Amino acid sequence: MPNIIHVTDLSEEGVSVFSKLTEAQLRNRLEPEKGIFIAESPKVIDLALNEGYEPVSLLMEPKHIDGQGKAIIERCGDIPVYTAERSVLASLAGFELTRGVLCAMKRPLLPSPEEICKDARRIAVLENIMDSTNIGAIFRSAAALDMDAVLITPSCCDPLCRRAVRVSMGTILQVPWTRIGNVPSDWSEGGTDRLRELGFKTAAMALSDNSVSIDDPVLKSEERLAIVLGAEGDGLAKETIASCDYTVKIPMSHGVDSLNVAAAGAVAFWELRVRK
Repeated sequence: MPNIIHVTDLSEEGVSVFSKLTEAQLRNRLEPEKGIFIAESPKVIDLALNEGYEPVSLLMEPKHIDGQGKAIIERCGDIPVYTAERSVLASLAGFELTRGVLCAMKRPLLPSPEEICKDARRIAVLENIMDSTNIGAIFRSAAALDMDAVLITPSCCDPLCRRAVRVSMGTILQVPWTRIGNVPSDWSEGGTDRLRELGFKTAAMALSDNSVSIDDPVLKSEERLAIVLGAEGDGLAKETIASCDYTVKIPMSHGVDSLNVAAAGAVAFWELRVRK
């Protein structure tokens, strides 16, 4: 039997995970095993369950208990199912975008780069990208365009923040990912060397005088390639570009000098994917 709990105030005990905790509090870096993230909408929650993520509690409008949330409830055992009227839930930022169902889930402990890259041939490396919308869009492209894994530097936005998960349409829960390093200096002072130790040639997506075109046959012939993308605006650090094996540009027309990082990532993933 589902454990349905009706609430009239989002400050009530048990509901704070949805209404009061900040993203940093949910992430709980000091005690990763206690970390939580929020999955939004039945589609994303269902995908997360399929990938083995463990649900903690649900929050939804009463009409969804026997509606679009019913199958989710049946899959989640006896976890608390908090329900509140729309007027109460309206105070939750972004709730109107969730199709009325939220699920708090346990964060997995992140694997090592060595573990997720063991059999990978194409990976994306995201340097200091803080915009959650861009993170979500890049992961969606990585899933769609055959990236085997994604590595993020320590200064990147958390891929499991609510907006990134939503923008990715849940694909962040499908693509293997982890951090490369624990503090920023782990990346800046030897990140590309670590990628080489993992067996990858590195391709920095950046404009420079010695850039090669993204359709260069040499790039496509690389057995293992890490595609390195930088933050919107600032781009990749000069030190990163200098330490990569290739600097790669996307040829453009009409005087356009660059693309949004998520768009550039999609182009690069498609062009440099391993043909099957």
